[in-house]
Amino acid sequence: MLHEKAHESGVERHKGLKIARELSLKSLKLGLSGKADVVEFHREGKIWRPFPVEYKRGKPKKNNCDKVQLCAQAICLEEMLDVEIPRGALFYGKTRRRLDVELDTALRSLTIETAAAYHHLIESGVTPPAKYSKRCDACSLKFICQPKGTAHRSVARYLANIMNPKE
Repeated sequence: MLHEKAHESGVERHKGLKIARELSLKSLKLGLSGKADVVEFHREGKIWRPFPVEYKRGKPKKNNCDKVQLCAQAICLEEMLDVEIPRGALFYGKTRRRLDVELDTALRSLTIETAAAYHHLIESGVTPPAKYSKRCDACSLKFICQPKGTAHRSVARYLANIMNPKE
């Protein structure tokens, strides 16, 4: 339900503010594409400055994964719109709080490194095994990943059994 309004595509207008939902994004630099939950456009003189807002079900994480996702969205917007985006926000459903995030050089470097690592992983053709942890229970991709059921199985063995079933 948290994402329900964020995933209603369209634009909402208020004085000095436009809110775009489900905005398609892409970056040739990062080699990524996706959709932003919400991008607020704040009027600054004659220009509209984008401000990405990512919605999360839980609470702030100890690692930077949410911040990297937000920064990737900002980099996409910067490339698409030829603007600078110095900050964005993460909204956490569990705490009902919005956390402003400075998109500084260190976070941008981490985001670029993460995108490169993602591409390297795809190019290698090797799917890393799923590793179940407590955080998996809150993940929207849990039903696809199935970390409890696939963590110790060999994909090669599974495919071999399907292709050559024992009579």
